[in-house]
Amino acid sequence: MTEIITIALNMLDADPKNVRKTYSAEGVEALPANIREDGYRLLQNLVVRKGDKKGRYFVTAGGRRLAALNLLAEAGEITKEFAVECKEREGATATEISLAENIMREDMHPLDQYEAFDALAKQSKDVAYIAARFGTTETVVRKRLALARVSPVLLQLYRDEDMSFVQLSAFTVSDDHERQVTVWNALPSWNRDAHSIRRALTEEMIAATDKRVQFIGGLAAYEEAGGAVKRDLFDDRNAGYATDAALVEKLVAEKLEVTATSVRAEGWKWVECSATAPAGYHAMKRHYPEAITLSVDDQAALDAAQTEYDELAELIENDVADDEAETKLAEVEKRIDALNARMEAYSPEALEQAGTFVFLDYYGRLAIERGFVKPDETAETEDEDDDGEGEPSGKGTKAPRVPSISHSATLIEDLTAHKTAALRIELANNPEVALVAVVHAMLLRVAYPYNSEQSALQLSLTHERLEPSIKDAESCKGLAAFNDLADNYGHHLPGNPADLFDWLLEQRQDTMLFLLAFGAAHAVNAVEKKFTDRKKGIEQANQLGHALKVHMPDWFETTGDSYFRHVNRTTIELAVAEAKGSEAELSVRAAAKKSEAVTIADRVVAGSGWLPSPVRITSPEAESEIEGERRPEGEQFPKAGRSLFPPA
Repeated sequence: MTEIITIALNMLDADPKNVRKTYSAEGVEALPANIREDGYRLLQNLVVRKGDKKGRYFVTAGGRRLAALNLLAEAGEITKEFAVECKEREGATATEISLAENIMREDMHPLDQYEAFDALAKQSKDVAYIAARFGTTETVVRKRLALARVSPVLLQLYRDEDMSFVQLSAFTVSDDHERQVTVWNALPSWNRDAHSIRRALTEEMIAATDKRVQFIGGLAAYEEAGGAVKRDLFDDRNAGYATDAALVEKLVAEKLEVTATSVRAEGWKWVECSATAPAGYHAMKRHYPEAITLSVDDQAALDAAQTEYDELAELIENDVADDEAETKLAEVEKRIDALNARMEAYSPEALEQAGTFVFLDYYGRLAIERGFVKPDETAETEDEDDDGEGEPSGKGTKAPRVPSISHSATLIEDLTAHKTAALRIELANNPEVALVAVVHAMLLRVAYPYNSEQSALQLSLTHERLEPSIKDAESCKGLAAFNDLADNYGHHLPGNPADLFDWLLEQRQDTMLFLLAFGAAHAVNAVEKKFTDRKKGIEQANQLGHALKVHMPDWFETTGDSYFRHVNRTTIELAVAEAKGSEAELSVRAAAKKSEAVTIADRVVAGSGWLPSPVRITSPEAESEIEGERRPEGEQFPKAGRSLFPPA
């Protein structure tokens, strides 16, 4: 028996046989607006059965609609006696009816939903009205309406189930229907994921996450400059795309030029700006700043600032600082930086010959790299030098052949062990490069399983002790610094290795990055033994050294004990000639015994910064030039000013 009857709202109760016991508050609260718009009438009648008391009814199907009507009554929009149209069914089938209503239904197809919302939008119904009217969110309505951007050809493919909704939604990033169809047909079937579709459609746009957009202040700054933005409602990770790439480049160039203007005031021969790191600039000849002793007043100011910094940092660390402590600390840091900047300066010759690159680094941060000499300018300088006192010059004159320095396998192992020690301590203090190095090593194994390339990092993780390869391990600065660092970390790590994982979960991200760098540094191996299968890994150590900006004279000093007494007379003479010139070579050649030659070489080369080739950080492009180049007498080598340990 089925009969439509009218029942007062206050005579309707929830049916204990209704299989759906739980309703979300949001779902119930969304219905009143829909009921209100249709004159408080229900599109679908409630299904009821007689209750336990005379005149009362249980609502077997439609519990959410009943709750919505009660909300309207509580708000005073309808009376408690409001007449509700219901269908009466037998109580014996109540469970089956309730189950059928909740299970035997299908959600509306997204395209059908889009077309319905679109029809309302064309009737001047705004998004907020549509969302409220049909109990959904404004975001859902906007996403459905965004499908209007998609080509009808692709909409039909989705309706025919030849495309997923995730794929379809990726096309909303573009309004060009022809381009959309072209991209879909061009992509191979195995590569038609949403990311590939978006990338193909936005290749001429610049994402909000791009380092150039971030550098200029985000899309807000770009829009303020008059740029148009395309936003993707279906990509929660991306705030949108800048459609005017030329404007983005212009804004980046203008911001870089502001910095370049202040750098030019320093007196450099040239200053160049770029949105990316200049190609091959690490291989260029470079001037470094020379150390300068602070005045008595400046040194006193630096000491006072450092003391103030330490006191403020301790208060902040112990949670006893006032609200202004962080601001004061930042101001003290600026004073310290300004005073430290006075501790080094470039020579007039460097400013006259070299220039500066102003660019965005890999992470989108402003980078200022000073002191680089362009190759053509280096050649011009050398030509001018060749025209000097008594030295022949001319286009037809060949440079004299310089004999290459040879080393024994044992000595090469010793020197490259020093190099490895320096790479390890520098990598341990540079978590950003360590992350790159570790990922590089891993990808060589997993993404290119059959290639012959190797990383300087022996990751599995492999750690070889360097002491057996170093003749005087106690004198190795890099090894001593690395052992000190290991002791420092050892005091903080949990004593029980079983507790290590949980302890790591509690650490801050910067702590984790330093631990990553510390662990990765153990795997560095540039030791060149007599028999090795790691030739390419040893070569890659130079690439790693350039990324770390390792200055090997900080870590290895060429002396009689560390080098000259381990090589023959010819090698000593060639080494001194390379380091200090032909006149110095003659002084070594005049020595009667090798021991005297060692002593003279030790004295002559001391402080020059000259290094034997196996311990140098070189690049493949510069290797031959460095090996055959004679360093002019008196030329200064860079002074190191890097901190040995990461900041606390």
